[in-house]
Amino acid sequence: MLIYKIFRRPEWDAFRAAGETAGAPVDLADGFIHFSTSAQVAETAAKWFSTESDLVLVAVRVEPLGADLKWEPSRGGALFPHLYRRLRLGDVVWDKSLPLGVSGHIFPEGVI
Repeated sequence: MLIYKIFRRPEWDAFRAAGETAGAPVDLADGFIHFSTSAQVAETAAKWFSTESDLVLVAVRVEPLGADLKWEPSRGGALFPHLYRRLRLGDVVWDKSLPLGVSGHIFPEGVI
């Protein structure tokens, strides 16, 4: 199973340069890295990044994260994946641009 993280381009560039990240400012404030499932990621993009176009969508495989990944209730009681360690570049399966179209973000085929 894949889970997804949306990064602003400067956050993604810093992550790639460092080889790991503790996440975006919201992640640092909350003490874990926020992820979304394929069923949740479009709503996440609309809620938190509605006017932002220079975004990167990152896919991460759940299994290798082991016990550091917790499924916890969030919006409306839905369980969201939260990572309680730094995300490593080696955890990333793929990354793709997430442009903003006329009616919202344009996700890569097969994500949502």
